[in-house]
Amino acid sequence: MDYTQIRYEQDGRVARLVLNRPNYRNAQSRILVEELDHAFSRAAEDDSVGAIVLLGEGDHFSAGHDLGTTEELADREARPYEEGLRGRYKRTWDLNVEVCMRWRNLPKPTVAAVQGYCIFAGWIIASSCDVIFASKDALFLPTNFQYFSVPWDLHHRKAKEILFESRFIDAEEAHDLGFVNRVVEPAALRDEVMEYARTVAENDPFQLRMIKLAINQAQDGQGFAPHIYGAFALHMLSQTGEQDPGYALKKPEGRRRPMVQRAMENYEKAKARRELKP
Repeated sequence: MDYTQIRYEQDGRVARLVLNRPNYRNAQSRILVEELDHAFSRAAEDDSVGAIVLLGEGDHFSAGHDLGTTEELADREARPYEEGLRGRYKRTWDLNVEVCMRWRNLPKPTVAAVQGYCIFAGWIIASSCDVIFASKDALFLPTNFQYFSVPWDLHHRKAKEILFESRFIDAEEAHDLGFVNRVVEPAALRDEVMEYARTVAENDPFQLRMIKLAINQAQDGQGFAPHIYGAFALHMLSQTGEQDPGYALKKPEGRRRPMVQRAMENYEKAKARRELKP
């Protein structure tokens, strides 16, 4: 496959998968997700690769789903899904749940390096990785989305608190909550991630695979996979409910999702309150 929206690079025994749409804050189009899925599989099957790093080009890791760039709209026209609920269900399942479960269960360690915005679908792909490093400027926004790993990423009470409020989590809070493994200076993010990945990649690949499998099985024994599949149906209901006349939030102009707009407003209010404090 010729990649147009990601880059695939190899540095020794580490494969680097780079989201490469910086002008769109690495919004995730169908093409990007398909290319990323191919690249993950390519790295997993390559015996010369011992660890996989996921990065975003530019100032932001990923601002979420692509809701209407020129490339995305052209692709939808060229490869349309069935209209109505059936098409929406298939698209969101194919591009979020199925691929993320596959990435979560890759036989090799995966490390996400997050800077700037990591919104909705950005959280999805970061959470499918085994380890997350964050730059100090990272801002995470979880929600009740397609691959709903949040109750596993955070304590259930903190998950409720944050989702009820619809607010961003900065890098330090994400670290305190256990979602992020390490917080580093922005300029050092890639170097520190690569140093860690190189160290991991030198270990025995079969032993690493068994360690990862054992930990994932511990989660699955507690119900991780059934929860992901069940929560997806609730997401479809939630998304459909946004079309109801009684939906409480005003739909913003442009392509931003209402709950993202709400989180942006909450972030600006919190920022103003901090600036007013003596």
